[in-house]
Amino acid sequence: MSTENHAVRTVEQLLAVLDLDSTQARTTEDIFTGASHPMPSGRIYGGQVLAQSLIAAERTLPEDRAVHSMHGYFLRPGDASQGITIAVDRIHDGRSFSTRRSQAYQNGVPIFSMIASFQDEGPGVEHAEPMPTDVPAPEDLLPDEATVEGLPGGAARMLTDRAADVRHIGQPLYLPNTDERVPQQGVWMRLRAPLPDDPRLHRAALAYLSDMTIQESILRAHGAYWALPGLKVASLDHAMWWHRPARVDDWLLYVQESPNARGGRGLATGRIYTRDGSLVASVAQEIMIRVPDVDSPAQA
Repeated sequence: MSTENHAVRTVEQLLAVLDLDSTQARTTEDIFTGASHPMPSGRIYGGQVLAQSLIAAERTLPEDRAVHSMHGYFLRPGDASQGITIAVDRIHDGRSFSTRRSQAYQNGVPIFSMIASFQDEGPGVEHAEPMPTDVPAPEDLLPDEATVEGLPGGAARMLTDRAADVRHIGQPLYLPNTDERVPQQGVWMRLRAPLPDDPRLHRAALAYLSDMTIQESILRAHGAYWALPGLKVASLDHAMWWHRPARVDDWLLYVQESPNARGGRGLATGRIYTRDGSLVASVAQEIMIRVPDVDSPAQA
């Protein structure tokens, strides 16, 4: 299969995962079902359930009422070999704002719970933190899968087969690295092939991408990497604010930092920019992290 055909196939698989089926409403809830991405770990990728929960909620709203924020909790690990059921509760519909709660289930128990708010477009005050200017262009960086030799087969295939082209500014964290231990990093990312023009689909795909690499500013502060023996990481919650429209099949810069880690938890924040400097979204995530042999209080 050619590289171009492979890229198209990975995005088609993502679109299939985001194409939910709806069933008849149960009491006050709308019910949707969807498929899961196969994953080498066997656990559902968090960005998948984020995006699916958002798609389900937006299906209950007029097209011109767009998501502006979400707050969600990862309650249990999901099984990537099984499908997923999402129940949407229509909590509130006002003149300008709507609120929805989405809960994702497997085997009858919730694995993810989210509340999201939606708003009609309107005028207002505006400002934004500017994009960093001292970053290389994505064309000057190698795709992640071209920079990591020696990864186990499953992990290497995951990088090649994912729908996103991700390019770290600096050394990726899949294997031991010699970069300075600092709680920050930058990543360029985009989908490998064009998406349809549906703005809802691009917003959901942005949520999908937002869970990718956000944890790494915490790992970098401690010299940790994904293949480190004994490393344990699990996402606890995820928050996201959509500021401006953007296409996820164009290059986006994801600027990330970790302001704190303590008590087995780490907090990571991120800002997502278009290539021309428009601030698209802000993200925050807290993770559970266990790093073997943390050897210096100065790193905590």
